[in-house]
Amino acid sequence: MSSFVGVLVSDQWLHSQFTQVELRTLKSKYVSARTQSGRVTVGDLPPTFKKLKSFNQVFDEDEIKGILAESYQNLDEEIDFESFLRAHLNLQGRAAAKDGGSKSSSSFLKAATTTVHHAINESEKASYVAHINGYLAEDKFMSQFLPIDPSTDALFDLAKDGVLLCKLINVAVPGTIDERAINTKRVLNPWERNENHTLGLNSAKAIGCTVVNIGTQDLVEARPHLVLGLISQIIKIQLLADLNLKKTPQLVELVEDDKDVEELISLPPDKVLLKWMNFHLKKAGYEKQVTNFSTDVKDGEAYAYLLNALAPEHSGPSALVTSDPTERAKMVLEQAEKLDCKRYLTPKDIVEGSPNLNLAFVAQIFQHRNGLTVADSKKITFAEMMTDDVQTSREERCFRLWINSLGIVTFVNNIFEDVRNGWVLLEVLDKVSPGSVNWKHATKPPIKMPFRKVENCNQVIKIGKDLNFSLVNVAGNDIVQGNKKLLLAFLWQLMRFNMLQLLKNLRSHSQGKEITDADILNWANNKVKRAGRTSQMDSFKDKNLSSGIFFLELLSAVEPRVVNWSLVTKGESDEDKKLNATYIISVARKLGCSIFLLPEDIIEVNQKMILTLTASIKYWSLQQPEENMTTEASPVASVDDANETDEANELSNLAIDDAASEAASEG
Repeated sequence: MSSFVGVLVSDQWLHSQFTQVELRTLKSKYVSARTQSGRVTVGDLPPTFKKLKSFNQVFDEDEIKGILAESYQNLDEEIDFESFLRAHLNLQGRAAAKDGGSKSSSSFLKAATTTVHHAINESEKASYVAHINGYLAEDKFMSQFLPIDPSTDALFDLAKDGVLLCKLINVAVPGTIDERAINTKRVLNPWERNENHTLGLNSAKAIGCTVVNIGTQDLVEARPHLVLGLISQIIKIQLLADLNLKKTPQLVELVEDDKDVEELISLPPDKVLLKWMNFHLKKAGYEKQVTNFSTDVKDGEAYAYLLNALAPEHSGPSALVTSDPTERAKMVLEQAEKLDCKRYLTPKDIVEGSPNLNLAFVAQIFQHRNGLTVADSKKITFAEMMTDDVQTSREERCFRLWINSLGIVTFVNNIFEDVRNGWVLLEVLDKVSPGSVNWKHATKPPIKMPFRKVENCNQVIKIGKDLNFSLVNVAGNDIVQGNKKLLLAFLWQLMRFNMLQLLKNLRSHSQGKEITDADILNWANNKVKRAGRTSQMDSFKDKNLSSGIFFLELLSAVEPRVVNWSLVTKGESDEDKKLNATYIISVARKLGCSIFLLPEDIIEVNQKMILTLTASIKYWSLQQPEENMTTEASPVASVDDANETDEANELSNLAIDDAASEAASEG
């Protein structure tokens, strides 16, 4: 059992430069190098660092050796772990400089929790605190701790128990977490706190946050840059929730023809927000194009034009006449407040071009006055045709969130659009079946030549066939054309392959043999039976599963204390089934399962999603020491055990652990 100590570094500044995930990864690399020769020398570092993903495409071994030579004259000099970390930091800085900072994300979500830069933006912190104070003021449990004073560290102290993040997630996407599963005692023990953080991280992934670099130990310590990064992502998801055609069909007014509607559907929400802003600015006579929420809005002119167009009754020429950007920013905020926009930023934040806070500000304006009229019925009808049916949308959501949780470089906003060039699928294949992709024969986006996309997708199909996927009469061009039925079938086989491989890799249980769906089914039935329960499932499409009782008994069988049976219904009425299904998902996430299904998937007994849920519970269970799960009083095994096996560390996306996903420094 872990005692939450993690990897300790005596130099506090050095310790603060890494998350626990990264420290454990680098410690493992260091120990591995020491094991081979009994000590680690400067000469051991180039091949070790070259294997790390953050460096292997930036430097060759000779370049690394040259950089190290600037600090060390003797290659045989022995170095300790802290020197190893300093060398890594030095190399990381060189890598960033060499790259020129060009690795910008395709989505606002992607890099919010990286660990290269750890300075805390006090304006952002104050803005997020105001958001929390406003949205959680009526919450029965949280209200006793509010309002938070932004000038202190009270935000981070409050985040240490994990309740705050869980509550924020439910504000952003209501119903994500069954609040009955949150531990909300005034004083929590370490296991209860750990459960909350595990539930919060798994739920954050389930609403689309990128948490690749964050582990529960980082949240227990309330590391400021990681806590703020996660809060930032959650708030952005809340503020941008309506920027899609399903929620706001009037957005079709932004496009000219049917082809543009397809493009609009594929855009991430922040890009839709920019498109909306430029649509109104053009109509208002503003001649520039706003391409970001930073440098392009620093002078405040775009805001003055936007508010004049959307709310002329609250605006006027004064904001455009003044030549002082700070004065203009002040006027703009005063005008926006008349629209009841919450003040997410100060005039100084506008002038300094704070991207996160400016995005939040524009999103607030959109929510209160989007200025879109009911577009012509033909456009609306086409937009409705373009949006997917409920089942397709549900599967797209599941696969998108799963792919983004793997820690690949590309962030996926829309499965059906983003995989059509083949690159994302190659990244996923390389993650779930390392070495399967021939990168020399792959073309990285942006791809101008159509045949290059087909080549990428042909390689995807070839690898799929090598992995024994069912791909009869399927060609790469089918992916390029965006055949939704085919894509969903391929992605399901990919996800299922990943699940079965993860279970197979737990060699102590599988003896390296192939795992089948039947193995998972039998394991679940036997587990429940051995716990003295009577429920059984005939198959993954057994309609009796809709009550939820079997999965609650399975969860209780793998960890007796995790289910509060006083909260469980008989699962007979539709309402009772919904209550049980919601509780099952939150309890599984609280236990440590990283799952992306919805309550409806359990109620309707979606065969695929039922299999993923069962496999995830099995994977978590097989990692636990048997003696830790024998009595009702036994605490849940911590997801922060620094002695996890390498196989478990790689297996992040069916059961979260702190080394779950590949950290920025991991090879």
